[in-house]
Amino acid sequence: ELTGFHRTLTLHGVDHEIIVSVFRQLFYYMCASSLNNLLLRKDLCHWSKGMNIRYNLSHLEQWARDKINDVTITNELAPIIQASQLLQARKSDEDVATVCEMCNKMSVPQIVKLLNLYTPADDFEERVPLSFIRKVQQRLKEQAGNQDQSTLLMDTKYNFPVRFPFKPSSIQLEEIEIPEVLNLPMLKKV
Repeated sequence: ELTGFHRTLTLHGVDHEIIVSVFRQLFYYMCASSLNNLLLRKDLCHWSKGMNIRYNLSHLEQWARDKINDVTITNELAPIIQASQLLQARKSDEDVATVCEMCNKMSVPQIVKLLNLYTPADDFEERVPLSFIRKVQQRLKEQAGNQDQSTLLMDTKYNFPVRFPFKPSSIQLEEIEIPEVLNLPMLKKV
C-alpha cells in the first residue's frame, strides 16, 4: 500500500519535499494512533507484543530508508519505538537510568502509564515493582524540569506545516505553440 502510494506520487511528478511531508504526516499518524491504542489497552502491554510491534516498525523504517531516504520520516515513529522497547526492557531498580534515557521522546505520563499497564506474559515474569515506577517517575520529573509533559495521549489530529518549494520551469512559455485543435480562443500569443 505504501509503495503504491509512493509510486503514484512519484509518477505524477510530485516534488520530493512534498512526498516527504506526506509520509512524515502519515508516519506521525500511525505512531500517534498506535501509541494511544497501546496506552488504552492493558492486553497489549506485555513483552511479546513489544517485540512484535518493534519488528513491524523495523519494516516501516526499512521501507522509508529504501523509498524516501529522509530521516525526518522515521523520527516520527520514535515514541512508539520507545514504547515497544520499554515493554521489552528489564524493569529492576538498577535499570531506572537506562529506561529514562531510552524513552526521551515519550512524556512522563506515557511512560508511567505503560509501566503500570505492563502485564507479565507468563508465570516466570513478575509485575513491574511499584518502587521502580516511582523511581522512574521521580527521575523523569527531575530531568524534565519546567517543561510541560502532562499529555498522556498523542494528538492524532496534529498536522505538520507543509512547505511548497519553488522550482523554476525550464520550459519557456513564450516559445510554446498552442494547437488550433484545442479550441482555446482566450489564449493568444503576444
